[in-house]
Amino acid sequence: MEVHGYVPMISLRQLLECGVHFGHPTRKWNPKMAPFIYTKRTGIHIIDLQQTVQLIDEVHAYIIDLVERGGIILFVGTKKQAQDAIKQEAQKCGMPYVAARWLGGLLTNWDTIRLRIERLRELRKLRDEGYFDKLTKKDARYLNDELSRLEKFLGGLTELSGPPDALFIVDVKKEKNAVAEARKLKIPIIAILDTNCDPDDVDLKLPGNDDAIRSIRLFCQIVADSVLEAKLGYLPPDSVFVQAVAEGEGEVSDVLAPAGKAEVSVPTGATDSRDGLLGAAPAEPDAESQSSGGS
Repeated sequence: MEVHGYVPMISLRQLLECGVHFGHPTRKWNPKMAPFIYTKRTGIHIIDLQQTVQLIDEVHAYIIDLVERGGIILFVGTKKQAQDAIKQEAQKCGMPYVAARWLGGLLTNWDTIRLRIERLRELRKLRDEGYFDKLTKKDARYLNDELSRLEKFLGGLTELSGPPDALFIVDVKKEKNAVAEARKLKIPIIAILDTNCDPDDVDLKLPGNDDAIRSIRLFCQIVADSVLEAKLGYLPPDSVFVQAVAEGEGEVSDVLAPAGKAEVSVPTGATDSRDGLLGAAPAEPDAESQSSGGS
């Protein structure tokens, strides 16, 4: 897609097919998200994807600059829909991650967390060297249980030597503790912003659906591929950015129709558990929606 010379890194087709445009029911919205809302349809807020593609470009540029300077991004997503994508994409680009419960003080009490990470490394070494096999069943089971607990909560942090330079968060409402710690330490936050979120909590905003698995996966790929581009100096062949160029816009070009167009086509399969379609021209959320308030 090209609009007035502007070529985004991600195509509208990709966003639509992953259901990125579906927000929450209008009664659950956060009024601060109004600038990022395109319209509403059948009681569901529809996110303005034209803003999303531009903000993706800003996040991409930020990550390139940060990683080229040796920066570390901590991937955070502990909700069930996000766990696999967070772990796989973070591992793909060689960044630390938290996919289970966020441990209180992970950032603000780093010295204590560091000791637990060192313990995890020690237990891994003992296991790999066959030390567990020399113990009694009771002692071996005790150490295996300890190792399993540490792997679950800290397994994605073993290469982290200190607080990260930025956080990438899937759901800022669920990860409120991570957000609070990052804000306290002034660590920049990159995050998906659904229509029930507070955008003031986030430094680099990615308006989009933070519940649908395909949408979460796409945003994780965007961040991971940006990291890989900075590390490698080029885009891997399977990068979502390469796919964007290959696919083009096709039938979703109507998304750019001027105000007043009654309908906008959506590719087959661009559905989500939140029923609705990308439809009417941009409109301000109505008074009924505003009266429902916050989250």
